[in-house]
Amino acid sequence: MPADDSFRPSRRAILGAAAAAFGASVLPAAAQVQGSVRNNISSFRMLDWPPYFDNLKKGAILVDTQSRALHYWSEDQMTYRLYPTSVPLSEELTRLGRTEIIKKVVGPDWRPTPSMKERNPDWPDYIPPGPDNPLGTRAMWLSWPAYRIHGTHDTRKIGRKSSNGCIGMYNEHVEELFGFVQVGAQVLLI
Repeated sequence: MPADDSFRPSRRAILGAAAAAFGASVLPAAAQVQGSVRNNISSFRMLDWPPYFDNLKKGAILVDTQSRALHYWSEDQMTYRLYPTSVPLSEELTRLGRTEIIKKVVGPDWRPTPSMKERNPDWPDYIPPGPDNPLGTRAMWLSWPAYRIHGTHDTRKIGRKSSNGCIGMYNEHVEELFGFVQVGAQVLLI
């Protein structure tokens, strides 16, 4: 490799590669077409697990509701992933603290909670698995009732405050994470 910067990729090339990897525009506002600036872009930064967890037994998931990012570390420390997410619409709907994965489901069905039905009386009582299901292709139940980490078919929600309490992910990302995560994995929402 030469000592000069002739092989260093441009900032635009790096951002373009990130956009392809995350399925979202990550170009700075000045580089975007006027009028098409998106407001659902997460601020990504890699984190290390020791400030948040005592160990990585069964793996660990950190959800940062401020940066709208989910971090995953495997028990053997060989796998680290960082994903953009959607987060709850309001502080009232946001649950913070420690929990764990208690159940994993491929092709989940969905029933709104009574409080969701109260806020949205027109919502159906039940949606089977499929493209209309708000839980996407995979869901991981947390030990807190009615809270999940799940996919979504509505990709506009990722990077935004858009959920009724759950953590939403692009379907392709939740499918990858689902393959890594064990039942019993530690979860911390901050």
